[in-house]
Amino acid sequence: MILTGRALHRRTFLKGIGTAVALPFLDAMLPAAASAQSATRAARPVRMAFVYVPNGIDMRHWNPSYEGELSELPRTLKPLEPFKKDITLLGNLTHNTGRALLDGAGDHGRCAGSYLTGVQVKKTVVDIKASVSCDQLVANETGKRTRFPSIEVGLEDARQAGDCDSGYSCAYTNNLAWRNETQPLPPILDPRTLFDRLFGEDAALSPEARVQKNKYRKSILDFISEDTRSLQSTLGPSDKRKLDQYLGSIRDIELQIEKAEKDSSQIDPRMERPYGIPQDFAEHFKLMTDMLTVAFQADLTRVVTFLVTREGTSRAYREIGISDGHHPLTHHRNQIELMDKVAEINLYHVKQFAKWVETLGSLQEPGGSILDNSMIVYGAGLSDGNAHLHHDLPTLIAGRGGSCIKPGRRIVFRKETPMCNLFLTMMDCMGCRMEYFGDSTGHLTGLDLA
Repeated sequence: MILTGRALHRRTFLKGIGTAVALPFLDAMLPAAASAQSATRAARPVRMAFVYVPNGIDMRHWNPSYEGELSELPRTLKPLEPFKKDITLLGNLTHNTGRALLDGAGDHGRCAGSYLTGVQVKKTVVDIKASVSCDQLVANETGKRTRFPSIEVGLEDARQAGDCDSGYSCAYTNNLAWRNETQPLPPILDPRTLFDRLFGEDAALSPEARVQKNKYRKSILDFISEDTRSLQSTLGPSDKRKLDQYLGSIRDIELQIEKAEKDSSQIDPRMERPYGIPQDFAEHFKLMTDMLTVAFQADLTRVVTFLVTREGTSRAYREIGISDGHHPLTHHRNQIELMDKVAEINLYHVKQFAKWVETLGSLQEPGGSILDNSMIVYGAGLSDGNAHLHHDLPTLIAGRGGSCIKPGRRIVFRKETPMCNLFLTMMDCMGCRMEYFGDSTGHLTGLDLA
């Protein structure tokens, strides 16, 4: 731990064998002599996240019939009704680069590959080419102040699902984040892998110590117990409660992972499903977002991409009574029965997202809640999945980005407004100022509080 005579250091870690647990913001981290305003500015990180859903959205149940202050939300967005003062619905944003200007990687590959890059993805004889994604441009800036410049997660890999036709299309449909034009950053799918990345320091362990840790591990909290007791002796009652709740949430995550791994061991070994990944979609979603919440609390990263399932997925959702594949359903040819199933899948996804929004809004820090200090884009690279439309993309932002966004509104922009105008504006809010990005034509107006 790093303790000073005046305040607890913001980068304090509780350490044990192969373990390093960063702390959430505590009152003890505020310098006693600092003014409330300057302390809040210094302690309030702004985060940016992208939650991407595949195969478009049934827009019948997404777009409200009005503009301005949000009132009653459409069916698909109903789970967000309690949080409508915290979200912003954006209309008429377009990814022209997702359209079939070139054959590229197919329509699903183009819409995913261009989503955060804003360029037409290309396939050559020897390589794949996209561009640097906006999240990575921001990560290059904010990553100087966090343990991880960015975190990429997902819930499905096309190669595991068995419906990926080539390495080229897999590269596009499986990845949102691109470090450069030929290097995607694959999302982490396995909860244990993400957990060990957030809290482990196994790279520094000897082989013998790593074996010992794995053999005797019950909880990472056991390994940091000495540091925890030492820190608790210096904290006031409020900080002790906050620390207990934070460490309790980490233990809850551990228990969820252990359950998923136990369930996996009981599955028919002939089934091709990755060990340790929950069978239930909602359980998997919650487990990954719980860890992202901890990462935000401890300021481990300020940039996240979350590929809910890969673009073009044929995943079935039997838990809500839908045995048909998602992608085939979206080619419904305007058959109401099939369209209604797509709408049910859309609603199911938003229900999971709303639970994460609720969690982020409940956790307080300087300047408001974690949600207040975040910009979380939820959306898709297609609007109508049947017609493969790339205009008026379903897009909402949860949070205020500190003081960048005034939520609680539906804003409809001029038709064919580039999605990259939104990303350019968000990059500004993150302190990564650029004149243009992708096919942007300028910054969005009407979002900010000014």
